[in-house]
Amino acid sequence: MDTTENFEKIYAAYWEKLNAFSFKITQDQHLAQNVVQDVFIDLWERRKKIDISSVENYLFRAVKNQIFKNYRDEKFDKTILEDHFEHYLIDNFSSFDTEISDKLHLLLNSLPEKRREIILMHKIQEMNIDEIALELSISKQTVKNQISMGLKQLRIGLKNLNWMLVLLLFLSIFL
Repeated sequence: MDTTENFEKIYAAYWEKLNAFSFKITQDQHLAQNVVQDVFIDLWERRKKIDISSVENYLFRAVKNQIFKNYRDEKFDKTILEDHFEHYLIDNFSSFDTEISDKLHLLLNSLPEKRREIILMHKIQEMNIDEIALELSISKQTVKNQISMGLKQLRIGLKNLNWMLVLLLFLSIFL
């Protein structure tokens, strides 16, 4: 990148996307904007020294790395990241590597049979509450209660995962 004009085009094209990406991870608008601003400042300062094959990949990776740096420096609330990661894991547990997938399956297997069945129908088969209630011949409220209790149990179990592994996996999701 050699000119101010190129930089301005990149900035205009990616600022909003990067800010939304950063906010999605940090859940802190001020921090999200600072992260993106730091990435663009770094890009400008190093513009003559770096050769970028994919601007988009570079910028998103830089934002992810800057968020990780902020985490290391304790600049944002880890509980927000933990909560979002737990929700992401529960919603997407079948798409992870073997180690995490095994831990999630162990957590699922620790649920009472009916609760596990309802969670799997809801998250894996993507059935809605009405469909589950109809298929199992139970009330919608029972389905809601079982989903709520099951997800709560899974969240408690997920708290036992190694924090750094959780953070690294969460951040790698957004590459």
